[in-house]
Amino acid sequence: MKRLLILPLALAVLVLAAYEALIYYDNNFKYGRMWETPGVHPLEQPPLPVSDGIVPWRGGEARLKATPPEQLASPFNHDHPEQLERGKALTLTFCAQCHGKNLDGNGTVGQSFHPLPTDLRSEKVQSLSEGVLFKNLSYGIPKGRQPPLAGTIDVDERWLIIAYVKSLGTRN
Repeated sequence: MKRLLILPLALAVLVLAAYEALIYYDNNFKYGRMWETPGVHPLEQPPLPVSDGIVPWRGGEARLKATPPEQLASPFNHDHPEQLERGKALTLTFCAQCHGKNLDGNGTVGQSFHPLPTDLRSEKVQSLSEGVLFKNLSYGIPKGRQPPLAGTIDVDERWLIIAYVKSLGTRN
């Protein structure tokens, strides 16, 4: 009979000890608790005024994405040496891993892809318009391995990459 009483009593002591440990931990926790932090009630006060120029209403990525590719053109000159040098540096930074340092589709990372990356100096790529190249670079190629890079590369930098690639012409 004593054994039957000892087991529930030991279990009750264990539960009570665990409860006291949690209460002690809770009262001495060095970070704030949710019920102790100030609440945010967004509609209790009038919204803050929005200054002019804070929210874009013209231009931006959404406009570029919605524009048909045939209406997009690079703002950069294909003959400007400084712009082409910057485009080359950006191409080696963002494109060479897949397309290779010679842009021939033989990059280290790209060899694990199916289909393999395209030779950027091929007739197929060089015959594409700047707008199509911009859309492919920015938003990816459906059912292809070109990742969308709009969130990684600035708009002007994407145009510089395209200007550089187009300046190379087709491979002989």
